[in-house]
Amino acid sequence: MKIFAHHALAVLALTFPVAALADVTGTVTLNANTTLSLDTGATGSTGDITWTGTAITVAGSAKDVDLASTPVGGQFSGPSGFAEVVQLGQASAASYAAAFGSFLATSSITPKVNDILVVKTNGGNYAAVLVTAIGGTISLKFDSLASGGGGGGTPSGPNITNVLNNYSYIPAGFPNSGIAPGTIFTIFGSNMANAPVGNVTLQDSTKGIPTTLAGATLSVSAGGKTFTPGMYYATPTQIAAVLPSATPTGTATITVAYNNGTSNAFQFQVVSSALGLNTYYGTGSGLVVAVNAANASIYNYTNSAKPGDTIILFGSGLGADTADSDTVFTGTPHPVSTPLQILLGGVAATVAYGGSSGYPGYDQINVVIPANAPTGCYVGLVAVTGSGSAATASNFGSLPIASGGGECSDSIFGISGSTINTLGNQTTVRSGDVFVGQLIAPKSTTDNTPQTENIAFASFTKDTGTSYATSSNSSFSLGSCSVSEVITSSTGGTGTSVGLNAGAINLTGPAGTYGLSTFATGSYEAELPAGAITSSGGAFTYNGAGGADVGSFNTTINLPNPLLNWTNQSADATVNRGQGIPITWTGGASGSYVLITGSSSNETTGASGSFTCITTQNALSFTVPGYVSSTLPAGSGRLDVENIANYGTFTATGLDIGIAFGFTGAEINSTYQ
Repeated sequence: MKIFAHHALAVLALTFPVAALADVTGTVTLNANTTLSLDTGATGSTGDITWTGTAITVAGSAKDVDLASTPVGGQFSGPSGFAEVVQLGQASAASYAAAFGSFLATSSITPKVNDILVVKTNGGNYAAVLVTAIGGTISLKFDSLASGGGGGGTPSGPNITNVLNNYSYIPAGFPNSGIAPGTIFTIFGSNMANAPVGNVTLQDSTKGIPTTLAGATLSVSAGGKTFTPGMYYATPTQIAAVLPSATPTGTATITVAYNNGTSNAFQFQVVSSALGLNTYYGTGSGLVVAVNAANASIYNYTNSAKPGDTIILFGSGLGADTADSDTVFTGTPHPVSTPLQILLGGVAATVAYGGSSGYPGYDQINVVIPANAPTGCYVGLVAVTGSGSAATASNFGSLPIASGGGECSDSIFGISGSTINTLGNQTTVRSGDVFVGQLIAPKSTTDNTPQTENIAFASFTKDTGTSYATSSNSSFSLGSCSVSEVITSSTGGTGTSVGLNAGAINLTGPAGTYGLSTFATGSYEAELPAGAITSSGGAFTYNGAGGADVGSFNTTINLPNPLLNWTNQSADATVNRGQGIPITWTGGASGSYVLITGSSSNETTGASGSFTCITTQNALSFTVPGYVSSTLPAGSGRLDVENIANYGTFTATGLDIGIAFGFTGAEINSTYQ
């Protein structure tokens, strides 16, 4: 089945992650109002961080955090802590992102000697900074790590730092990573071609994509044979190519020949299938690119899919396409024989076609939305290729579905498709989130003694560019699951996030009133006393006095009565990843939701992944599907079951949207086998 050619061109959407740099290390003393570039080590008026004489601020699009202000601050302090942070980054940027990424913000920091800062630079790289002395000047020791980790000097010739599926961005170390024959894959590195960085010219496959482009030629060695992929584009930091369909599975190496030099031999795994679905914003998650087969319209939050529609999805990685060319467009493309399932909120759809779109390496999947498909603005969408022990999940995206098409609505968040579109299209979005909850969790990863923690938290941010749209991709509709696998390259979006001053914030509950402390601009928290939340739940009211950026507000959260009881905790302490995870419970409030989250990491590979599923409280059970849990790496981790009170909204001057919710739940240490 052949898609209209102009639509295939429109949704090819090859994305361009930020290129990597080599490590930059050093020591420096900054005078007041001097800026340091952590990408180059140079000081002056431009760079990433500025010493004002009393505080460190970030410049441009850089973000930072003082680890002393975070929950992990006790683990990293002084020269020994700095060495540990650097070592973590040298393992991989994935480790950095997993450990510190959620703390990064555009903020002003008043540091102390021996504080450690983590910075994401204007160049998209990570840096660790140790404060060694403070007076009128400040002395710093820094190690700026390439996004791929490791380093030690700028390479004079071509250098490869990573190889990823062009659409999923799933890094090596995960069960669903790898590059399938016939896949469009992206090579990241430096000095790989002579085209200007960012000036990408997509090659016309009707004339054949070339095997030499911008002075670069690729060579793939696998199974004792050598292959030369065709390229869609080539820049010094990024090359997109098609892995020849004849490439055998197993370990392969790739090199780039450019400017009379040959790069390092970068090793990657060739697998039979590993599909990457095309999503908006080039992140590998969130809203999938989907086209209505009948009228060629592109689905979005005000033009939802509906049961009975045939939709067309795009991506790459279904597997070897031996019937079509890897370099030349064909007007009569063929299906690929790989077994294929498309699941919408856990419900299987009918696959009418899965194979080549005609464009080399670019797959097309035609799917009929089933009558019993769930509805919502964020219905989870995932593809599973292969069967049995060889079944492999794609990246996880979402699709808006409404019973009659048109605008979607979501019962969980009480939000409409038009609101989502409006906020996502704004250049600036000011949002607020407040919650209160109780979590019963082990004392540590090695001590399973349960401890009860009562938490109040509030966050107010201003997002620009595409950052709001991409951050909203963590939302999901009832019955859906989402998976996050740490990405080793920065992708998509040029936005920044800035904390907003909301003034003093108090929380009043059945047992008293509590003040929240500010630990960064726009971020507030309080550890509530033991008796603040009891088994009878109750009403908790947030009162915001208002500040420089956000006006006063008042909103009430009702915690469930009785609290939810997770009844098979002990059995879930060991997870067989391929068989899914059964969860059972009693209690909780009628009409509320149950959020199930899990995560695991593997110290050997550095892979760290997590999943989230949501269902209704009155179901009293839910099984995390095997295609979800199987994406996580084998290793140690956790499992959480939380009862979420209904999400509500609140208003305040200076905010475009405010969300309030409450939760109670339990967490256990789990081993993922």
